[in-house]
Amino acid sequence: MRALTTVSVVVLASAGIGHAVLSSLDADIARVDPFKDMKNRPEGGNGMNLLMVGTDGRDKVTEAERRKYRLGGAPCHCTDTVMIVHISEDRERASIVSLPRDSYAEAPAHTDAVTGKRHGAHALKLNAAYAEGGPTLTVRTVENMTHVKIDHYLEVDFTSFMKTVDVLGGVHICTAQPLKDRYTGLDLAAGPHLLGGGQALQYVRSRHTDGSSDLGRMKRQQRFLASLVSQATSSGVLLNPMKFRDVTRAVLGSVRADKGFGTDELLDLGRAMRNFSPSSSEFTTVPIGQVAYPVKGIGSTVKWDETKARRLFQELREDKPLAAPRAPRPKAVRVAVAPQQIRVQIENGTSTTGLGKRVDGALAATGFRTTGRPTTGHGAAVRRTVVAYDPRWDRSAKSLSAALPGSELRAVPGQGPLLKVIAGADFRRVTRVQAEDATQGESGVVTGDQVVCP
Repeated sequence: MRALTTVSVVVLASAGIGHAVLSSLDADIARVDPFKDMKNRPEGGNGMNLLMVGTDGRDKVTEAERRKYRLGGAPCHCTDTVMIVHISEDRERASIVSLPRDSYAEAPAHTDAVTGKRHGAHALKLNAAYAEGGPTLTVRTVENMTHVKIDHYLEVDFTSFMKTVDVLGGVHICTAQPLKDRYTGLDLAAGPHLLGGGQALQYVRSRHTDGSSDLGRMKRQQRFLASLVSQATSSGVLLNPMKFRDVTRAVLGSVRADKGFGTDELLDLGRAMRNFSPSSSEFTTVPIGQVAYPVKGIGSTVKWDETKARRLFQELREDKPLAAPRAPRPKAVRVAVAPQQIRVQIENGTSTTGLGKRVDGALAATGFRTTGRPTTGHGAAVRRTVVAYDPRWDRSAKSLSAALPGSELRAVPGQGPLLKVIAGADFRRVTRVQAEDATQGESGVVTGDQVVCP
């Protein structure tokens, strides 16, 4: 998750800051050689691929910060986050692919970085590759799994993440529902927030806000990164050499990078990416086939969908956009549950002929799973539209109600998962809604402008 901030090195370089300024910052980067003695590597494609990893650097955090942000425990000396960042050949697009840290992986033969013992090829979780063989084995394992040639390696820890967010003045995020995690101490009400470094760290670390665990956390990390890009490109940082220096120093002070990623590479990217924006970035997670894939001696792992993953990485190698072209759409109200996941029965509660069919069609056009068979009520005419729901599906009911401005929520215990809309005389239109998690029920790829605060 600390690897999120490293993208800002690429983005912030778009200011075209002078060579002298970047050269002075280059000295702050710790160097590593992850490509040493590597053989039989994949063929290079178009564009540039960076492997970004977030390591557990809590040993560098102050004791006060450790207590405040609940960073207790010993560092695991493993990678909490692994991402491939593909920068297109024309430098006009960045594609970020998250690789679950618990992914089932097969490490090639290597020498253990700690014990010096020689290991044959064997299965492990992806984040364990760093503990066994450091950056080199991590790169080799990722290349072995994806067949994507890694051009550069970037490694970030807790300290860099917090400092970067603070120097930027915080990062805006929006949440459609409260987020609370007793493990990290995260406690956010629904709505917009400006997160400082420590609170941002809680946001991207949290795994227990809902039942989605690490997969949900990765999506929050992607949303945060999109907001970080938006903040950097809209706050004047790129046009202010002193501010740019402060931000890059905060990033680079805790970064380890390969020997080939230096001043000249930053400048080249900077000159090419002057027009970079959130809509130029796209985010996805490698397609998952099985969330809890048991492996003897390793435990529960995340198994990729081999067919879909192969297609995704082929598109990266061919430098193709991951997100399908889309026509401009009006702003949507953010809700907790995607309309594609909500089943609805429409009832015409008035004497107006055809109202039920009109409401059914409007909700279906917005993405709701209507029955397509509206009914007619037999009681007194209803003045205000009602959303009747089983309390067990209250989040779905609130999402549906947001699409029907002014509607009344009415709990009906035992009704089941099928929600019911009783169309009243007040019905005028359906408001377009979109899940806070923009990938629910849709493509697994989102662009940065789809997930930042409206």
